Amino acid sequence: MRDAAPTTITIRRPDDWHLHLRDGEMLAAVAPETARHFGRAIIMPNLVPPVVTAAQAVAYRERIMAALPGDTRFEPLMTLYLTEDTDPADVAAAFGEGIARAVKLYPAGATTNSASGVADFDKVRGVLETMAEIGMPLCVHGEVTDSEIDIFDREAVFIDRVLKPIRKAVPDLRVVMEHVTTQDAVDYVRDSHKNIAATITTHHLIINRNHILAGGIRPHYYCLPVAKREAHRVALVQAAVSGDRRFFLGTDSAPHTDANKLMACGCAGVFSASVTMSCLAEVFEAAGKLSALEAFASLNGPKFYKMPANEDTITLTKGAPLEVAPVLKTAQGDVTVFDPGFPLHWHIQDET
Repeated sequence: MRDAAPTTITIRRPDDWHLHLRDGEMLAAVAPETARHFGRAIIMPNLVPPVVTAAQAVAYRERIMAALPGDTRFEPLMTLYLTEDTDPADVAAAFGEGIARAVKLYPAGATTNSASGVADFDKVRGVLETMAEIGMPLCVHGEVTDSEIDIFDREAVFIDRVLKPIRKAVPDLRVVMEHVTTQDAVDYVRDSHKNIAATITTHHLIINRNHILAGGIRPHYYCLPVAKREAHRVALVQAAVSGDRRFFLGTDSAPHTDANKLMACGCAGVFSASVTMSCLAEVFEAAGKLSALEAFASLNGPKFYKMPANEDTITLTKGAPLEVAPVLKTAQGDVTVFDPGFPLHWHIQDET
């Protein structure tokens, strides 16, 4: 049954359970865009060099906080980058002391700055077993990197070849399949009874692979995992608006300068932090499920991470189309803001 069509909705302040903030001058430009509307975010550790140890996570968190206004309510939730040399004791200490909330698994070569990722999963078995014992989540970039596997099939193959064996070997490990893009991943999460959840990005709810390739290449829609067929996009929308607590928001907002996006071998990533909540309101309204937005953006993630929902709220009000700046100016160059391809009518106001 479709909801009635309200023009105002108030929800708990949302969180972003998958976010790239980069470092240095880029960090200074993009961090305030997330802090404006979000209470917390899981911060990706794929810097150069990556955030591997607790000490590095503490230092990165300090740099993030220094990039934000002094009165910010935003809390960065740090992660550690899993390598084949990761020390289980350091991971356990970081989690126990509240320094790191999760560990991030990148298959080696899967995406931006993932060269230090895992190639031999047997070498990280001890870390995963420690994480299962202490209840620390593993955030997974779920794609294989084999050159013989078609790029549109790499998520489904990862589930069968990597994720299922890991979860069978370490059944108590709590896993977040990040930025899922396929019906296969949605079905896998729904068919699993415990210890798994999935994040869905803003852009994967809106674009399919035609948006990238049909009628000319649109590099600002190119991301990894790459957008799939329309049927998969529809499956993601259905999962997001369902209220199922295993699905929640992780924008995977990932800034690259236009120069790096438009080069001969352009970078993968979509920068959506500035417009995510307005985009989501449009998607949920179109599905007749605006009342489910709070669960997806504000409640389900904290439940999985065993954290309280934010106490404060934001209000979204439908009105005249937003005037969105097409680019974010940074000291490194322009960063194009995600364009959903339709007008955004939902304005966001902070509440107390």
